[in-house]
Amino acid sequence: MNVSCPKCGKQLKLSDKFKESLRQLKPDQKARVKCIQCEEPFALDASMLNGNQAPAAPSGPQQVAAARPRRVGVKPPEPPDVSWLKEGVFDDQEVVEEIPLALILIPENCGAADVIKAVEALGYRAEVATSAEAAIEKMEFVNYSGVIQHSEFEPGGLKKSAFHAFMNAMSMTKRRYIFYVLIGKELHTLYDLEALAYSANIVVNEKDVTHFGTILRKAIPEYEALFGPLMEELRVLGR
Repeated sequence: MNVSCPKCGKQLKLSDKFKESLRQLKPDQKARVKCIQCEEPFALDASMLNGNQAPAAPSGPQQVAAARPRRVGVKPPEPPDVSWLKEGVFDDQEVVEEIPLALILIPENCGAADVIKAVEALGYRAEVATSAEAAIEKMEFVNYSGVIQHSEFEPGGLKKSAFHAFMNAMSMTKRRYIFYVLIGKELHTLYDLEALAYSANIVVNEKDVTHFGTILRKAIPEYEALFGPLMEELRVLGR
């Protein structure tokens, strides 16, 4: 199954794993993917799978003959784009493999349900960690697009948080691709200077968690517009 970017028209090939993830989405949920050519994100939902099954191929000689189209004066398709031959490489990022994942480290009584609902509405699949040790283990083996931590997830707050220390010590080759959000009663929503002090992408006050979806819809596009081109250059350079 292929889909086209609504902005530049680039064709993206969806993997079987991604299609299965689309089937599991609720009717009001969408998967958010980014075009590999223009870097613009767009949304897909389960309805994209309807009517996209290829017809069964003819099996016998008679069926093949019957299925053979008549010769008509149609314009042949344009030759394929082979500009990649000059560089000796081709774009191996065309297949969309999976829905982006978000790791949630929030106590149940601190707005966890609101956060999970918000990230899933934006097309992320939420995974909940029950402890700092479990979260760190997940991070070792899974590439998360977003990580959302509450300052009270561990005793002692962020200053004594093993997971927060793990995020701060993470290599930038991995950290720069993770949208790290901190939530807490002591934090000030979208205060960039405070986020910088905690090495987070954004900070959110706990009382604003009910508006978490709106906050993400504002913050994530700004983050991608600011750092997307830089991260793409670093990826090309192998950094």
